[in-house]
Amino acid sequence: MALTEQTRTQARESLEHDREEAARLPELLAGVADAETALAEAHERHASATELRHLGLVLDGVLTEAMRAAYARERVLVGVRGYRDRIYRRKRLARPEVREATRVAERLLTAREDHRLHGVQRIPRPVA
Repeated sequence: MALTEQTRTQARESLEHDREEAARLPELLAGVADAETALAEAHERHASATELRHLGLVLDGVLTEAMRAAYARERVLVGVRGYRDRIYRRKRLARPEVREATRVAERLLTAREDHRLHGVQRIPRPVA
């Protein structure tokens, strides 16, 4: 659905959903830190490739959820009118508190993409 086509009711529902998701952000950031610590400890003790892959996928999932919550926080800070009015949204995105929320979300996105490229252990396929 295009940004300008959303009705007021749909915008309010989207905002409420985003508020719920954004409220989970601190918890999810703590989860990211825990998952990073667990993966680093597994690397230090030279864990098996299977365990490293599992921990890497757990970290990827937590990073994804935290990134989504951070973008939801950005949308909450923009407000309900931002779901329907693209010009209003652009103006609100320039506010300092919204820019900070965007920076957090983009840092999480970059961390997730970097982790997907370099952090998930690959397991060799068995030879048939």
